[in-house]
Amino acid sequence: MSAPQDYATAEERAWVVFSGQADMAWLRVLRPGFRHCYVLLNDGRHWLSIDPLSSHTDVRVHHLPAAFDLPLWLRDRGYKIVSARIQRRRKEAPWGLFTCVEAVKRILGLHKRFIITPWQLYRHLAKHQL
Repeated sequence: MSAPQDYATAEERAWVVFSGQADMAWLRVLRPGFRHCYVLLNDGRHWLSIDPLSSHTDVRVHHLPAAFDLPLWLRDRGYKIVSARIQRRRKEAPWGLFTCVEAVKRILGLHKRFIITPWQLYRHLAKHQL
């Protein structure tokens, strides 16, 4: 049995997408351009998105060639994109309100209690970008 790893292999990375779209009025208090976030994954064959919305979490397989650069395509359309390593941790994540930021942090295995807004998450990930 192999020893548990704190970090995933190089192939296990994600791209976090940041959007300024605010469907709910109270989200407009957040920094423009950073009012929502979601995750893109590529398993080598498919692009997947995990988008935590207020009413449900939208999980999609995008029928695109695996070589298609979906993060670049979204960046060209005005989204901010940051690549991130998926961390596999054995320790529980700290408690937090279930928001898009908290959902993205859970997918990434990021245990930073005081990252609560998309802007804070963007700054943290940009500082530690792959």
